[in-house]
Amino acid sequence: MIYSATRFLQVSKRENPRNDDFTPPVSCLKPIKGLDIDAYENYASFCRQDYPEYEIVFCIDPGDPALAVIERLVREFPEQDIRVLFGSGREAVNDKVARLTRLTSDAKYDIFIITDGDVRVGPDYLRSVVSPFRNPKLGAATCLYRATKERTFLESLQSISMASDFFAGILVAWKLDGVKFTLGQSILTTRKNIEAFGGFPYLEDRPVDDMQVGRLAAENGFETQLLPYVVQSVADFHTWHEFLYKRVRWMTGMRLMRPWGHAGLFFTWGLPWALLAVAVHPTLATGVAYLGGYLAMRIGITWLIGVRTIKQPGIWKRIPLIPLWDALAFGIWLVSFTRRTIRWRGVDYRLQDGRLIAAASGAAKSTTIKTRNAAGA
Repeated sequence: MIYSATRFLQVSKRENPRNDDFTPPVSCLKPIKGLDIDAYENYASFCRQDYPEYEIVFCIDPGDPALAVIERLVREFPEQDIRVLFGSGREAVNDKVARLTRLTSDAKYDIFIITDGDVRVGPDYLRSVVSPFRNPKLGAATCLYRATKERTFLESLQSISMASDFFAGILVAWKLDGVKFTLGQSILTTRKNIEAFGGFPYLEDRPVDDMQVGRLAAENGFETQLLPYVVQSVADFHTWHEFLYKRVRWMTGMRLMRPWGHAGLFFTWGLPWALLAVAVHPTLATGVAYLGGYLAMRIGITWLIGVRTIKQPGIWKRIPLIPLWDALAFGIWLVSFTRRTIRWRGVDYRLQDGRLIAAASGAAKSTTIKTRNAAGA
């Protein structure tokens, strides 16, 4: 993990210099459901781009509370090309992806920048992320992300989990297997790639749809890339229940998608193995060697990713939370083996042939109606 993070810092900066000469027109696509915290600042950051030609297209329901924010945006940035589409016009398990079906069909340009409503970017974002698409073989790219701010203990725990754990796995995958995924906070792709896998209707009933854009690009012979640009994201949970529920769903989805790789995580849990070693040989030397080694490695990884790579403010204050997160993550991993379904907005689904199928017998028809407005995370 430490080697992978170090190599990413070296390679990504060298391969992604400042972009002063490549600015093709871009469509920024935003499927919106509900009013995110700091929604105006998140949306407005896309209106302040140092970029010559781009459009921002929202897809939202007519009565959604976020619509008032978008209307304010249109008034305050009259020079920007902002359009609003109402509803997906489709029945789908995942209405977020159904909205993307409409957004990509209505987009004027052929480079798509897909971001959630809780994402905020700097004025150099479009220039930075569009630059790699001068390579005609690039089908998809994505970015890491960090929290805009940490208001609660849970948000601090989320930040340390991303810096010390989740992104570490992402960078190992980057080094060992290449980038065969995209992260929902910033999906960068092309019309050509979307059309190659059949468009977003292909993903409307599939789990981890955001990651699939990059995976399908790789399967269709396109190159994919993890960029050094870091976007900001506002937390989308408020309680322990929401936080743990989301993490269990993620982990269960990974187990159902990649069962052997998920089981292989057994060998990567540093804290349980260190505690087991101390339990078997309860001596000072064993404690120092195993627990000390575990903490040193985890702090090193967190420094490389949290400080050097994503530049998350206040990360050093969160270092004591690493063992707590590792214990929770190990428990979530164990719980994921007990789950045979994925609960999505109050409805249970099982995975069959890579598709989400309503778990309740005979419920498929009614589920379609009940989940029309369910958006994916």
